[in-house]
Amino acid sequence: AASTREGSKTAKVLDLLKRPNGATAKELMKATGWQPHSVRGFLSGTVGKKMGLAVSSIKCEGGERSYSVKG
Repeated sequence: AASTREGSKTAKVLDLLKRPNGATAKELMKATGWQPHSVRGFLSGTVGKKMGLAVSSIKCEGGERSYSVKG
């Protein structure tokens, strides 16, 4: 797995994703300052492909999506 700098945006995103309920796109956008498409691209490209982590997404009540990684 790629190493992440302490306090980097990647580290922040991973911390949020590892919470029991994961994180919504809104929370990830707030933490990083990125646009929705950047958050999604980061999740699939960096977290999914480069780090080899399985990102799961579930639709919560109210239609908001929540993303998480196991482990």
